[in-house]
Amino acid sequence: MKSAVEPLKARRIYLLLRDRIVAGELPPGARLPGEPALAAEHAVSRVTVRRALDLLEKEGLVQRKPGSGTFVHDTRAVRPIVADLSNVLSHLIDMGRSTDVRLLSFGYLVPSEAIAASLGLQPGERVQRSVRVRLIDGEPFSYLTTHVPEWIGLTYSEAELAARPLLELIERSGVETDRATQAINATLAGPEAAAALDLEIGSPLLTLTRIVYEPSGRGVEHLHAQYRPDRYSFHMDLVRTGKDGERRWSPALGRPRSSDKTKTDKTKTDKGKSGEKPTRAARVIKQRS
Repeated sequence: MKSAVEPLKARRIYLLLRDRIVAGELPPGARLPGEPALAAEHAVSRVTVRRALDLLEKEGLVQRKPGSGTFVHDTRAVRPIVADLSNVLSHLIDMGRSTDVRLLSFGYLVPSEAIAASLGLQPGERVQRSVRVRLIDGEPFSYLTTHVPEWIGLTYSEAELAARPLLELIERSGVETDRATQAINATLAGPEAAAALDLEIGSPLLTLTRIVYEPSGRGVEHLHAQYRPDRYSFHMDLVRTGKDGERRWSPALGRPRSSDKTKTDKTKTDKGKSGEKPTRAARVIKQRS
């Protein structure tokens, strides 16, 4: 019984210390209390404390220096992936060009009924199924399982999928991607995802299920993605819309770059001189304020 309880205690201490580090209570460079002090504070053995520190070190939150102690690692230089939900499809291609991919499996099969229905496939119609891991700065952050109708999958090779973004390959085949639906949830890492993402089984993950469609309404890609929450986050810009009394937050149509904002400010200035109507970008910036 004790052997089953100790890992739970170690994880509890790990989560408590992790929260303090993420919240800034323990700033970069701060020295954590020693193992004996932590063991006494939490009424556990030093072995349990050591397990908790191992988890923090594995996540890159602390650095252990023999003879000196355990110090909070400066994670501000770590560059996480931030997904812009308001511009999903173009972001996927951009992300593919700035990260690396490891192809774990590639093959053809008859999908489950749920996936077949989501893609609008005929009974018995096959799909190309792949499993990939994406990495940033050499560290894994996403575990991706995709299903694509066989007639599209035959237009690219396994080697190409290992080197180029899937959406780019789909569009290269002549398919026009028109829209996508997606659902975001949370889950716990199973054995395969945990191994691919360098996590313990049962670690929390963000999940996204996305179906991409062409103009006719046929599905051209079913994606089930699992993300490490410490290396990936979802982002959306919002603007205030509607009339007085019925105003609400709505997704912005893309974020203007700093250079765009300079042009926008000039547009607003010119409007005061010439009476010209401001651009949509200018109206978006005005609503943000």
